Formats: sequence, structure tokens, C-alpha cells
Amino acid sequence: MGRYILRRSLQAVGTLFLVVFVLHLLTTFAIQLNGNPALAFFGDRVPSASQVAAVEARFGLDDPCFDQVGNPCLGPFAERLAGYAQGDFGTNLRGREVTDIVATAAPNTLKLFAVVTVTWLVMGMFLGSMAARWRGRPADHGIRMTSVLIDAFPIFVLLLVYRYVFSVPLSEWARSTFGSDSLPAQLFRPSFDADHAWASVLVPGLLLGLAGSAAFIRLVRASQLESYAGEHVRTARSKGLHERHVLLHHVVRNSSVPVVTAVGLTFTEALAGAVITEGMMNIYGMGGVLWEAVRGSDIGLVIGVVTILAIVTVVVMIVVDVAYAALDPRIRYE
Repeated sequence: MGRYILRRSLQAVGTLFLVVFVLHLLTTFAIQLNGNPALAFFGDRVPSASQVAAVEARFGLDDPCFDQVGNPCLGPFAERLAGYAQGDFGTNLRGREVTDIVATAAPNTLKLFAVVTVTWLVMGMFLGSMAARWRGRPADHGIRMTSVLIDAFPIFVLLLVYRYVFSVPLSEWARSTFGSDSLPAQLFRPSFDADHAWASVLVPGLLLGLAGSAAFIRLVRASQLESYAGEHVRTARSKGLHERHVLLHHVVRNSSVPVVTAVGLTFTEALAGAVITEGMMNIYGMGGVLWEAVRGSDIGLVIGVVTILAIVTVVVMIVVDVAYAALDPRIRYE
């Protein structure tokens, strides 16, 4: 196992280097083709040449390579790597450290992710296990039909209906009945409140988890059906073990590998930000930060945030790979 972790870690370093280099090339060519992003610092004002030069020097855009189309700008790339090695991921156009922005935004996204994950894990495992256990029966057909209907309903429509049809009247009713600072009033707020973060993300998280549970239900069903057909399950039943023991110890555990993969992928997607959910509910998370950075041509913030997300993604994937052996004894790396 130790050699496998070391090998995966070395692969992760290579992957991160490739991601950072490709991101550097894309942003460099965008600057060379679309113009100087330092002008975004001034907004609608018309800066002087000396002011533009000062901003370029401040954000590392004063290298002549940015004026030469096709030049990969390897010098600035090496400087950026040296900064990453020291934990410096740059600043945004207003001079705020990218790490500070991420430290503020990521907790809100992680709160949303926690509610989403618990929702679709509970629904997916429960309904998927029921569908697999009662394969071909009315319950199985009903669960699969429900999952298809949920999957066909766009999440943005669900959020629109909730926010403008249910949230506003429910929020007004809760404030008038229980008070503005009551839990019901915070639960049905049509927008995010940093002072009541968990209450604000609970209902959007439940809705997003409901929308994401459809595919997970089918994944759990298919994985458990494969386990039910395995020889280890037939052997356990032939020994006279109780069906509940067979289900929990031989079916659920051995079918959890794709489930762990789904959790890892969902984590990385949530950290990148449920952009639609965060945007519609005004949640200040990673998705909102990236969206505003792209709209404002804040190149430094885009590069820094995407690099941090890439690091987290690779680390999570390594953890998922190592968790396989703990869940399925048939998997051995050495």
C-alpha cells in the first residue's frame, strides 16, 4: 500500500504541473489575443500610461512576452510556480490574497455540500437498496420511474419555483408568526444570510441533493444487483446467515466502491461550486467567486482559485483510491 500511495502521489504532482501549465498557457494566450487585463483594475476610468504600467508591475503583467502572440511566457510561469511553493497564490485586482478569498468562500460551499451529500446519500442508499432488493417488483419500477422524473426536472427550474413561488410567502409567514430571527424565518429566506449560514443553505441543499439523488439511486441499484449475483452472497446464504447480515456485510459493503467514487466526484464538484444554486440563492461560495472573477476579467483570481481546486481534487481522488481497499477486500494494490 505504501508504494501505491507514493506512486499515486508522484502521479498527482505530474498532473498538477500539467494542469497549472495548461491553465497558464490558456490565460497567457487570452491576454495576448484579447488585450491587457490590467485595464479591468480601473473600471470605467481612463488610466494614464504610468498607472497602467504600475498595475502591470503589481500583478506580474509587465513582461514583454504578453505582447507577443504565441509566446508561452515561461519566465512568469516559473515565477508563479515559485510562489505556489511558498503558499502564495496571488491576489485579486483589489489586492486581496486569493487564499483569504478562498478561506471565506469555501466554508459556505462546504456547508452546502454537506447538506447535499447527506440528502442524496440517504435517499440513494435507501431507495437504491430497496430497488435492488425488490428487483422487478412494483416498488422497483416505481423507484426507477421516480428517479427518471427527478433527473428530467432541471435544477434551475426547481430553484426558481422554490424561490419565487414558495420561499417568499413562506418567509413572510414565518417572520410574522415566529419573528424575524426565528429558525423557520431563516430556513425559508429567499437569499443567503452569513449570520445564519446553516439555516440558509439547508433548503437549497435539500433541493440540490434531491436533484442529484436520481442518478445515485440507479448507481446504487446496479452496483447492488451485481453483488447479489456474486458467489460470496450465495455462499453466505447457504450458510444460513440472516438476510439482513447478508445485505449489510456482503452486498452493501462490496457495492460501495462506486459509491465512494461518486462521493469524491461530488465533493470536487461542490468545491468548484454549484454555480447555479449559489448564484440564484446569493450564496458566497467558490462558484460565485469564480463567476465574478471571470466576469471582472480578474485573471489572477481565476488562476489562483482554479489551481487550489486542482490541488484539492487530486488529493480527494487519492483518498478515494486508497479507500477502495478498505471497502472491498478483493482489491489489493501490492
